[in-house]
This record gives sequence, C-alpha cells and structure tokens, in this order.
Amino acid sequence: MKRSSSSPAPIVIGDPVANDFGENRVLIPAVAGGPERPPSDLVWSLDGTSMGTTWQVRFVPPPGGDLQTFRTAIEDELAQIIALFSPWVADSEISRFNRAAEGFVPLSDDFWELLIASLELADDVNGAVDPTLGALVDLWGFGPPGPRPALLPIPSQNDIEAARSVCGWNRLRLNREQQAALQIGGMKLDFSGIAKGHAVDRVSDRLTALGATSHLVEIGGELKGVGVKPDAQPWWVEIEAAEGSPAPRTVAALYNLAVATSGDWRRTFSHNGTAYSHTVDGSTGRPVSNQLAQVTVFDALAMRADAFATALTVLGPVDGLGFAQAMGLAAHLVERTERGLVEHYTPAYAAMMEEEA
Repeated sequence: MKRSSSSPAPIVIGDPVANDFGENRVLIPAVAGGPERPPSDLVWSLDGTSMGTTWQVRFVPPPGGDLQTFRTAIEDELAQIIALFSPWVADSEISRFNRAAEGFVPLSDDFWELLIASLELADDVNGAVDPTLGALVDLWGFGPPGPRPALLPIPSQNDIEAARSVCGWNRLRLNREQQAALQIGGMKLDFSGIAKGHAVDRVSDRLTALGATSHLVEIGGELKGVGVKPDAQPWWVEIEAAEGSPAPRTVAALYNLAVATSGDWRRTFSHNGTAYSHTVDGSTGRPVSNQLAQVTVFDALAMRADAFATALTVLGPVDGLGFAQAMGLAAHLVERTERGLVEHYTPAYAAMMEEEA
C-alpha cells in the first residue's frame, strides 16, 4: 500500500491535522495483495471510558448495522476484561488469585489463555515483561493500594527483597491438566504490561465477528487498525512522542497492524528530586532508570506490541535495541543522553519509512 500525492491527511483518531504530509515521517507496512473492500461506505465512531482510561473506536459497519449493538458489544467486552484482569476490582478473577491461600487455583479459560501468553512472552524476554510483579508494583505505589505517601522514604532494600521473594515468572507453577496456577503465598499477578493491548485485540475481534471487518481501535494509547476505510485509505494515526524528541512528527498506516508506545513521563512519582517510573524491573525490584524516554513497537497483535514495548523499556537502549533487532521487531527508541534526546530504530522500522517525493 503506497501513498499517492492525492492522499488525504493522516489523523489522530477523530482530529484533523495538516493538509499534507509535509515534513512528516510516514510509516507504511509492507502489504501483499490488495485490501478487501470494506463492508459499507459508512464510518461510525464510538468512545467511552474503561480500565481507568479512555477508548475510541472507528469502524465501517455492515449493511443494516445498529450503532447501539456495537456500543453494547464493545462495553460488554471491556467489562469482561475488567472482571478477569483488573486488580482494582475486589471480586475480579485476578484479585481472587492474588489473595488466595497457598495451593493450586483453578482458572477460567480466558484467564488461563492470557496467563500462558504472558509467560511465553516473559520467557522470550527473560523476564523483562513479567505477569508476577504485583507485589513490587504495589510496593512502589502503582497498584491498587494507591500511591506511595509522599512523606514515606522510598522502599528499603529489605522491603524490595521481601516483595521479590514472591515475584518471578519462573516461580509460577502450572497444573495444565487442572488448568490451575500455584499460589505460593503472597504472589500477586499483574498484567499491566499487556492488558491494554490484549483488550484492543479482543475488541477488534468482537468488531470483526459483528461484520465490521474494517476498524480502528484505541484504548489508552494502544492502537490497532484492520482493513481500510471506504475511500481505500488505511487508518492513519499519529504516534505520540516524548517532549523534545528528535524524530519528526510521525504518522503510521495501521493496516492489519497494531502499535504501542511506552514513555517514562507516564505515571511517575518524585522523591527528593528523583522521578520514579511505573515500569518495574523484576531483576532489580526497582522502577527502570536507564535513560529510555520512549519506546514504540509495531506488531500484528496489540498484545505483543504492548508487551514488547514494556520489555524494551526494561532492557534499556543498548540491550533493548539489540533484542528488537534480533527478533525482527519494528521498534523505535528515544534515549536521553548528555547531548539531548537521541533516536534509534530497527531495520524493520526503517523498512516502513516512506520517502518523500
């Protein structure tokens, strides 16, 4: 899918931008064959709040589609995700596991599926994204107990080690016959590094099942585009950038593609002049502090894009870039250096760049 000189402007969902591509960096994925025709000539929009954030959906409805049917389906899907994976809800499945007594805890099909996917991703990145870090997340004030009181010192090494003793993806034992996970006593699961991406995928799948085979889904900044619009254009989105990023304004064509961005300016707290990020490194038990300002990852699945953005953030600018290159990820990293912000990107990301005529 290549851009022509008459292409319409890219958009941030629902917001008009410049009248041409100008000095923008334009990212277009490789496409084999032509896109399927959208189911109609209409584009509908819905939005709302869920999972402690906002969501937006734009989609091409099938003939005879009903807007309220789609809203109900999206809200039902998000409600199911909260009932499964939100540690802020006392009776959610994850909360029940987190406070369970020692022993194997039977898990529902949906919970089991995401847990297995999370553990496989943790294995791929040697724990740089880890679904068992809830005790550390709570300790640093980013979990359900709430922010760490400003008058308290940061956690001591003893506090950190105590929390780490009940963390670690390789400590979690599974009984596949019973579809159960072992609660070792005090272990707290936390899917914050993967949950929004997973929710985007589930909403996307629900839209497709309802006949809206062309759509754009955004939840809390994680996005996925499927198919094309009635004018045969892809779903154009602007990539969020860290303040002062050396990269030009970047727009991407999300054609059967998802994107996730992680930034060190999101959800932080300060103590004695030091800012602490919400992304926790399980190998140290501390918030990451490796000078990565931003990581953006593209993948066919929003869940994987979300997880890999978290993993690269934990791995840092050197190891993260090396891992992304070895895995063939389309990834963009922005590093804070003494010279200012510096960008790095992988060959797969560079291959998406559309040169200006």
